[in-house]
Amino acid sequence: MMHLTEEELVERYYGEDSPETARHLDSCRECKAAYAALETDLHEIPSIEPPPRDERYEDDVWRALSPALTPWSHSGESRLRIHLWQVLAATAACAVLVAAAFYAGRIWEHRQPQAAVVKMPAPPPPHVVVVVLSDHLDRTERLLVELKHADANDAEMFPPLRDEARSLLADNRRFQESAENTGDPALSAALDRLDQLLTQLASRPGGLNAAALATLQHQIDTDGLLFEVRVLRSRVPDQHAKQNSHLKGGTA
Repeated sequence: MMHLTEEELVERYYGEDSPETARHLDSCRECKAAYAALETDLHEIPSIEPPPRDERYEDDVWRALSPALTPWSHSGESRLRIHLWQVLAATAACAVLVAAAFYAGRIWEHRQPQAAVVKMPAPPPPHVVVVVLSDHLDRTERLLVELKHADANDAEMFPPLRDEARSLLADNRRFQESAENTGDPALSAALDRLDQLLTQLASRPGGLNAAALATLQHQIDTDGLLFEVRVLRSRVPDQHAKQNSHLKGGTA
């Protein structure tokens, strides 16, 4: 609980306090005791009455001060005007010099040979490319996981796997060409092996059957393609890829 300060207690004694001070004194014993002690001390101080002033008080004050005052003259006003004009003239001269320097700089700038401005084409937004590549690798990983764990006796799984491979094949070739142009050998090699597997899965003569499925599963295990795709996904610095890996990715 906050108590009243000495200044607030003094204001209370002289009747200059606020309603909050009065309410606080009614409810706080410590502040009430401090105010009573202060009130006792102030009562013991004798009050000093100002001396009486007669009708000649103002004349007496003027006679006491007039010898120390300098009489006003027109010459002082003239000196003030001269000083003011000097200040205005100096300010105007500075403004003229600044304006002259500005225009001289503009003229010098226009006389300099202008360099040809070549507009470079805007580079493609890297964030969009990264997100699209991340989605492609995420879909590829899920396809490889489903292919690796596919049951050869479940013929109903073959058409969806083939259709997904056909959907991924065109995007994979575009990313493979981009990786070759940007000089990323690891990504280019992985996409090349992935292209071969997707091509076999999408357009295998005779369609996908148990024997073909076993061959593709053996190829995935031998090349370590699934592991390599997961490594490439970890290189993509995009949280979207990480979320997709957590929510949609399978386990080998």
